[in-house]
Amino acid sequence: MAYKQQNYLYTSDQVRALDRLAIKQGDVSGLQLMQRAGNAVFMHIVKHYSNTPITIFCGAGNNAGDGYVVATLAQKNNVSVQLIHIKPPQQLKGDAKLAYNIAYQAKVPMTDFSDEVVLKNSVVVDALLGTGLKGVIKEAYYNAIELINKSNLVVVAVDLPSGLNANTGDVENICIKATTTISFIGLKQGMFTHFGPDYCGNIVFEALQVKPALFDDIQPPSERLQLNELLKHLKPRTPSAHKNNYGHVLVIGGDYGYGGAALLAAEAALRTGAGLVSVATRKEHVGAIVSRRPEIMAHNIESAESLQDLLDKATVLIIGPGLGQSQWSKELLTRALTSKLPSVLDADALNLISQDKIKLETKNKLHILTPHPKEAARLLDENTTEIQNNRFVAVKKIAKRYRAQVLLKGAGSLVCVDADSAVGVCVAGNPGMATGGMGDVLSGIIGGLLAQGVNQNKCLPLAVCLHAEAGDIAAERQQRSLLPSDLFNPLRRLIG
Repeated sequence: MAYKQQNYLYTSDQVRALDRLAIKQGDVSGLQLMQRAGNAVFMHIVKHYSNTPITIFCGAGNNAGDGYVVATLAQKNNVSVQLIHIKPPQQLKGDAKLAYNIAYQAKVPMTDFSDEVVLKNSVVVDALLGTGLKGVIKEAYYNAIELINKSNLVVVAVDLPSGLNANTGDVENICIKATTTISFIGLKQGMFTHFGPDYCGNIVFEALQVKPALFDDIQPPSERLQLNELLKHLKPRTPSAHKNNYGHVLVIGGDYGYGGAALLAAEAALRTGAGLVSVATRKEHVGAIVSRRPEIMAHNIESAESLQDLLDKATVLIIGPGLGQSQWSKELLTRALTSKLPSVLDADALNLISQDKIKLETKNKLHILTPHPKEAARLLDENTTEIQNNRFVAVKKIAKRYRAQVLLKGAGSLVCVDADSAVGVCVAGNPGMATGGMGDVLSGIIGGLLAQGVNQNKCLPLAVCLHAEAGDIAAERQQRSLLPSDLFNPLRRLIG
């Protein structure tokens, strides 16, 4: 049950439904839930920022009600507090109105927001909008968020940074940049992808004592991927194991000038544990690949016909690293896709497919597509902004259109192994991984796991988590100079 509350991700409507269920079935009132939320925020501030004044910005909904509770607790505990209204308290309704009345009776210092408001040294509490965002932020809310962001003060967001779309991670025009976000009852999926990681800061989850059984009634559309759980699908090797037990990966790519991409994918497959790895590439790259990594079998392949012998020996294909879009590229991709082998498709393999220059046969065959947002836009004949505005919708649309497993790369990479199941969200990874060749390493990890016989529905999420966690380990001291090949040693430690 704890897994559900900590790792299942929900839409804003679903969290509101969970809130209603908690009130209906949990013998708790809406005001009591609000008080629990406010107490969680107050206790976090006291624990991490003791003796620091608190400035609370309140809007006009239930998110504001949580802010009034925080203010009341601060006042009663002799913590210096100031509460700033964006909308007159007379507009409050329901539980938020009750919370305001309690704060008023506690004599919390309150003032209306205006251009004359000056933020002094304090912890700022964002209780403006939360999940109550509707469209573009206007007028006083915009000005308040701008003031808070420019202050460079510690900001604690109540439930969700105001301005962030809880469902998609998109930001229309402005958003609170929080130091910490304390999220209640159910985590919102938009916090973990697209712009979510930019604005949420450290995420703290508070269940508010809601009974875990309530979560059985709401099906989450996504969930956080957990490496420790996924590693259970990577079975220990027996003492009698030999290389042929762990598959033969064939990397097809490396057109003129792009041999490094094929090499990175091939070495990643080896480092992940594939028994054998071959590369089909241009003859100009063969010597360099063997010099760098003699364990890789590099082959000069000049025509589709000469590729067939390698296809007959392989068990898994990785097609696309450095493939290019030349006639050579098209012929090799076309021939490779005539095989029945499971395939990982990346980079120019995706671009050729999206241009309808190559048909993707999906019947009784596993394809794993690994687009970044621009490649995803091509696959769906959309633009990149449309993809990023709702990554959860986009990854499922690609999976349905191409009847494939899909990884949509980016901050909060999304994994869809079944268009009718929950989307997996990878919360590991770092900005240092934004460099050429990282995707090639990831393709190699996927192929290496497939070759070893990892469950086909667990292979992609496991690979994504291994790649991201290895990147985090490699970047512990320095992100900016991170290279894709720096992931290999951490990867070896992770897979054991």
